[in-house]
Amino acid sequence: MSAGDALGLISLFGAGMLAGEEFVIRYGVRGPLASLDDRAHIRMRQALIRTLRVLVPAIYLPTLLSAVAVTILDGAGRGVVFRCGAVLALLAWIAITLGGTVPINEAAFDWDPDAPPPGWQAQVDRWERLNSVRAWLAVGAFALLLAAMALHATGA
Repeated sequence: MSAGDALGLISLFGAGMLAGEEFVIRYGVRGPLASLDDRAHIRMRQALIRTLRVLVPAIYLPTLLSAVAVTILDGAGRGVVFRCGAVLALLAWIAITLGGTVPINEAAFDWDPDAPPPGWQAQVDRWERLNSVRAWLAVGAFALLLAAMALHATGA
């Protein structure tokens, strides 16, 4: 197995983990979280942020770095267009994360569950819209890396 093959597998695995995590947060957690009363909602949101702000970067960073590395190593080889698309999707994901969801998450830490600030639900709605885009970018990156790996493996 070449270094490019190993990096391709690492990026594919990471992208799958990231897509799964984002998909579950978007489609598995969003509904139940929204059904909670305000106090429980804020406490749960704060707990999720504490956990995911460690877990998600631990998945994302190796995924992006390995995707960039395999794209460089394999050059114009099979699947390069798909790998480049995946890297662009991962870069868009981090741009939305750092510019959109992270500032909202930081503000959410200051929310008092017993006396939520005015407009907190509008911030949650904005976070949810941004997260929908992030989820589909992560799924897209995974699909593109999967296609690149399939092309590489078949020699097509």
